[in-house]
Amino acid sequence: MKKILIMISGRGSNMEAIAENVKTGILKEVCEITEVFSNKSDAPGLQIAESMDLNTVGIDSKGKKRKTYNNLLLEHLKDLNPDYIVLAGYMKIIPAAIIRSFPNRIINIHPADTAMHQGLHGYDWAFENKLKETKVTVHFVDEGLDTGRVIGKKEVDIAN
Repeated sequence: MKKILIMISGRGSNMEAIAENVKTGILKEVCEITEVFSNKSDAPGLQIAESMDLNTVGIDSKGKKRKTYNNLLLEHLKDLNPDYIVLAGYMKIIPAAIIRSFPNRIINIHPADTAMHQGLHGYDWAFENKLKETKVTVHFVDEGLDTGRVIGKKEVDIAN
């Protein structure tokens, strides 16, 4: 069984969906969540994770120098050593040192078709361009911005 760490920054809706599928759904026999991590110790998603009996850790990035925070994060990830790290609404760029330490083990859920839009605000981009549908892309994280090898895409109707 694969051990996954889920990283969030906010509400944790993607984390919650993953956790429900690990508990009773398609991921039940595939993986276990070792931890839900956030760069905001007051992220609402951490409370949701705790209510689901998941281990949680918050290391605040705000107020820390980027290098300091990234070093703390890398140390934490190395100590935990999950099989996969899933970015489920984690709103910080993963530094190259972490990507190199976990090659092909960091997965991002991106709210757009990465062939058409990289970076933040994927749904805003889709609405601004008057698209009737967009895609959610799941991809491995590389050193580019949303440029990693695509694992899968799913169309999302946004016309209504």
